[in-house]
Amino acid sequence: MPSTLVHLALGALLAAALLGDEFDGRSLLVVLAVVAFPDLDTFVGMVVPGTHRAMLHTLLVPAVAAATVAYDTRLRENSTLRRFGDRGVRIAWVALAAYVLAGIGPDLFYNGVNVLYPVTDHFVELNGELYLSNHRGLVQTVWSFSDGESPMVGTTQNVHYRTGVDVARGRDPADAERVFPLAMSGLQALLVLTAAVVTPVRLWLDRRE
Repeated sequence: MPSTLVHLALGALLAAALLGDEFDGRSLLVVLAVVAFPDLDTFVGMVVPGTHRAMLHTLLVPAVAAATVAYDTRLRENSTLRRFGDRGVRIAWVALAAYVLAGIGPDLFYNGVNVLYPVTDHFVELNGELYLSNHRGLVQTVWSFSDGESPMVGTTQNVHYRTGVDVARGRDPADAERVFPLAMSGLQALLVLTAAVVTPVRLWLDRRE
């Protein structure tokens, strides 16, 4: 599964790409904190079984946050974010984009998330393929599965995502192996390495200017 480190790496790259002149250490930390926030439902799941990758991975969280930011910046006379000028508004929108793309996205495309919890209770995994074939043309199994399989993988009643702090649904076995993933594939390792190179270089360039 994508580790928190992988989520943070993708978030850092998004911050470097989207923050523009507002990119610095403080704005980066804000974006990274927002990206890490969904993984806190790991601990919620220890109290309310099944809510890991549901409580804070639902797309309703960033949807409500986006509506709040839009209302604050476009309709309110005394906007809270605009007290920080355009910088505050830009950081807010980039952080929300990072929440969806880096905080939720990697999990949605690997193992799945409960995308509209609690309105609906369905974990969805979009882990298919997209390619061109000289025999079959454009083939994609991300949104609709050609073999008839459903992208829905269960509900909060029967789905548990193993983590280092919550190995099994209910009480963990005394001898349970606790695995804390860092990079579980070469592609994930490459993403982390890329972020480890790009982020400090971007910070260095920002200081030079």
